[in-house]
Amino acid sequence: MKSLLPQIIAHRGNAAEFPENTLAALQSAVALGVRHLEFDIQLTSDRVPVLLHDADFKRMGGRTDSVFDLSWSEVRGISVGEPGRFGARHADARPSSLEQVAAALEQWPDVTAYVEIKRASLRRFGQQVVLERVMARLPAVLERCVLISFDLPCLEQLRRDCAARVGWVLPSFDEASRAQAGALQPAFLFCDLDRLPPDGAPLWTGPWDWAIYEVRDLATARACRARGAGFVETMTVRALVDEFDRARAR
Repeated sequence: MKSLLPQIIAHRGNAAEFPENTLAALQSAVALGVRHLEFDIQLTSDRVPVLLHDADFKRMGGRTDSVFDLSWSEVRGISVGEPGRFGARHADARPSSLEQVAAALEQWPDVTAYVEIKRASLRRFGQQVVLERVMARLPAVLERCVLISFDLPCLEQLRRDCAARVGWVLPSFDEASRAQAGALQPAFLFCDLDRLPPDGAPLWTGPWDWAIYEVRDLATARACRARGAGFVETMTVRALVDEFDRARAR
C-alpha cells in the first residue's frame, strides 16, 4: 500500500539550482509543481522589505555590506548570485523586494507563501516598524500567506493585531516550546529535522500543521509524515519532486 506523502514547501525557492530567495528560485519551484514557497525577509535602511536570509551580502554577493545600511535603490543593484556555490553562472541575479514577490504571487493564485520575518531586522528596526512594513506589502495576497518567525513576541503581536495566519519556527523541541505553542495556537509549527527526538515519537497534536526542514529524500519525508507532519521543507526541490512522482507512479 502506498504511504501518504507530505506536501513540499520550497525552502527559499528551488535553492539547489538557483540563488536562494531570488525570484528565479521561486519561479523554478512553481514551474516544478510546488505550491508552497518559503522565503526570508530583511529590511533595508529605508525600511523596504527584501528577500534575504543574512543581514549582509557576504555569502550571496561576496561583499560585506549590511542590508541595514543600504537603501533599496542600492540593494537592488547588488549581485546575489551566490558565487561560492554557482561561480559566475547567476551573476546577473538581483535581490527582490517583497512588493515584487507579492505581485508574482498574484499571478500564482494556487500558491501559498511562508514569509519568514528575520530576527536581525526585528532587533535593528523594532517589531512595530518591521511588521507594519511587511504587512503593507501583502494585502492583495494576505489570505495565501503565512507569517512565520523564530521570534515569538512578533507572532503574538500578529495574532493580536491582524487576521494573518502565523507559523512559529521552533527554537527547540521540548516541553517549554510545547506549552508556548499551545498558548500561541499558530496555524503552523516549523521544526528543524535535527531537533526532533530520534525515537520516532508522534509530533504534538494541536490546531497546527507541522512543517519539517531540511528534508532531502523520500524516506525521510515518509518518516516525517508518519509522525504527523503534513509538510516537509526542502531546497532540493527538483530531486524531491521527482522522488515523490516515482513513488506515486508505483
